Amino acid sequence: MSSSERADLTLAAAGLHALMGCDLPVGLAVLDRHLRYVQINELLARANGLGVAEHLGRSVREVLPRAADQLEPLLQAVLDSGQGRANFRVAAEVPSVPGEASDWQASYMPIKDAEGRVIGVLVQAVNHSLELQAQRLKQDGEQWLRRVLDNLFVFVGVLSPEGVLLEANRGPLEAGGLQLEDVRGRFVWDTYWWTHDADQQQWLRGVVQRVAGGEVHRSDVVIRMAGDSRMEADFMLAPLRDAEGRITHLIASGIDIGSRRDSERALRDSEDRYRRVFEGSTMGKCLVGSDGAILVANPSMAQMFGYPAEAMVGMKVHELVPQRQRAGHVGLVRQFLHQPQRRLMAQRQELFALRRDGSEFPVEIALNPLREGNDQQVLATISDVTDRRAAQIEIERALREKTVLLNEVHHRVKNNLQIISSLLNLQARHAEPGVKVALQDSQNRVRAMALMHQLLYERADFSALELGPYLRRLGVLLRDTYLGAGSVVRLQIEAPETGLRIDLQRAIPCGLLVNELVTNSIKHAFRGGAPGLIEVRLEADAGGRVRLEVSDDGIGLPEGVHLGQGGSLGFQLLPVLAEQCRASLEQIDVGGRAGTRWCLLLQLNSQGVQDAGPA
Repeated sequence: MSSSERADLTLAAAGLHALMGCDLPVGLAVLDRHLRYVQINELLARANGLGVAEHLGRSVREVLPRAADQLEPLLQAVLDSGQGRANFRVAAEVPSVPGEASDWQASYMPIKDAEGRVIGVLVQAVNHSLELQAQRLKQDGEQWLRRVLDNLFVFVGVLSPEGVLLEANRGPLEAGGLQLEDVRGRFVWDTYWWTHDADQQQWLRGVVQRVAGGEVHRSDVVIRMAGDSRMEADFMLAPLRDAEGRITHLIASGIDIGSRRDSERALRDSEDRYRRVFEGSTMGKCLVGSDGAILVANPSMAQMFGYPAEAMVGMKVHELVPQRQRAGHVGLVRQFLHQPQRRLMAQRQELFALRRDGSEFPVEIALNPLREGNDQQVLATISDVTDRRAAQIEIERALREKTVLLNEVHHRVKNNLQIISSLLNLQARHAEPGVKVALQDSQNRVRAMALMHQLLYERADFSALELGPYLRRLGVLLRDTYLGAGSVVRLQIEAPETGLRIDLQRAIPCGLLVNELVTNSIKHAFRGGAPGLIEVRLEADAGGRVRLEVSDDGIGLPEGVHLGQGGSLGFQLLPVLAEQCRASLEQIDVGGRAGTRWCLLLQLNSQGVQDAGPA
């Protein structure tokens, strides 16, 4: 382009400058013969997706690379022919709407110099896609705003400055059983919600006038709802201003405060009930602040310590503790306030309180942390346990006496059984061999019972018997009686030291049953001095029961002999003893091997062995 052409084009662009600055609904641009932007208005620059400065001096291909193949031939035709192209449609992708073709309506007009030569192109263009997008955004925004308003629990209405209702959200319409058409266009004081009270209508007219003048009004009102019911509402009317500060609308809002009033009444009733409970409690109660000072004390607290209730307010709680315990008590209070949790301080140590007259008395103190804003408070419940402490001391004394008595009883029973055992032993010395064996068996039964009383006496626990230690002691007794130091038959006891306890009512038959099974194996399982092993195993099984097994590797039971049968008294006693244990006793098949195995099953619970039934 020659310097004269550039000067003419600059002059033409200068002539369009005023037009470019106008707020026109159409995009305008001036291109030179190289299709470079010389001038462009704000509307077309935004439609292209770039700023005005980003267009100037750049070509159409540089600004609109994806649309250049379509636009350049059209623009070049105008430059070459000098003929304009008006109101045509073209689909072109521009940076403002990436990824899709925008619908454009455009006109390209030649710009000529004084001699009639074409020196540039005047572009007029409108991006209809952006317009449609803006319309959709506006509609979406209006719909979104309507959805937001309709989902608010607050009643919202838009009024003209004169008080005409223009819009209302769904809340007040549904509450009043109305449609928007029933109230739109009417003065708000003439709508259904207000017409039940003429004085309130007149009041609302005045409020609208004052708010239209710039005030903001808020008050509690009563409005009419569906079915001619009434609702208490927190009503507010405020002006809405535009960018220049002019009042264009009035915004009315309201919220149902009926539930709030109900809550306030319920709160007052709850506070009153708490006050009556607090004041009427027979135990001392006080509220202590984070500084350790008493904030309020009930009459029982005041009577307990000998102070007027009002005199206790402001006292430090450590003033109610004996001097010898104050240092520790202050530390406990500080620790509690640092890590507050509901607990009984009396569980940690013995506490005494100090009356006004200087006398002391034992107490228990329950602590409940309460939060009042940023202040950590404590509700203390104090109980005078003087009478209970005296009763407890008396019970402990009686219990000690009972323990001593029971200990003496078991000791005497054990001694008496030992005397009986000695008498049987003396009788057996001069008896015939058959009788001697029977007397010896009876002596062992008596010694088994005496052993049980001996363990109770040694352990000073009369509620139940640990089976493990008892079976091991019984095994020692049987070895000493029947096997001796040189015996080739071994007796092995496997039982835990603790954890498997049986009540006294079943302990004796259980011990006698084990005594009979082991004795029977010693006597009959091993013929001719053959060596062997007898095992007694005690354990808890997975079903929560105790499993007691007595087995040997001897010759086994004779054919046809079953539980409760046989020539010996002990073997006949087995079912009776098992029934007294409330347990099941059965012979277990040893799988073709020599010997016998007996299994006794007793039920086990959290308190030890208490009940049993058939396995």
